[in-house]
Amino acid sequence: MPNEAFVEQLRKNWGWIALRGVAAVIFGVLAFAWPGATLFVLVLFWGAYALAEGIFALIAAFKVRDQGKPMWTFVAIGILGIAAGIVTFLWPGVTALMLLMFIAVWAFFMGIFQIIAAVRLRKEIAHEWLLGLSGVLSVIFGAVMMARPVEGLLAVVWVVAAYSIVFGILLLVLAFWLKNRASGGALAPAAQR
Repeated sequence: MPNEAFVEQLRKNWGWIALRGVAAVIFGVLAFAWPGATLFVLVLFWGAYALAEGIFALIAAFKVRDQGKPMWTFVAIGILGIAAGIVTFLWPGVTALMLLMFIAVWAFFMGIFQIIAAVRLRKEIAHEWLLGLSGVLSVIFGAVMMARPVEGLLAVVWVVAAYSIVFGILLLVLAFWLKNRASGGALAPAAQR
């Protein structure tokens, strides 16, 4: 099966998924720790997180090959993250509403790409639902943020922090599950569950 080599590379490179999860959890914890921080500080935290997320996703894309090519969903996630981080650092004085809409659109499209990746892996590995669930969480978060962008900034900080921590934990669970599978035999295809 052509995806077997891809799954094997994904297992070998589980650490990059774990790094993405750690970055998300750290960002969430920092946002909870300083909820009264100025918008400028929140913008910089988020920009650093998005940039790190994008870099880790691009590294994973070029380490994890799909039929000899970088996995396009990881490439798209990486490019979106890096672009979001750069834009944030170039224009840190962005208004709260613009920042919220930018975060919302970024989360929405990142979630769609993660759902696509989970669907592609559904017959190859067990527990692909973790990647899909993190994608669904991102899509829901992005949609809610687009629908209600003017709710209080403090409430938004709490939502962003909670989202980042849950998203990061889901990525960490997936990464360590892949790590355990890498050392202990083949992944069970979804059809055999």
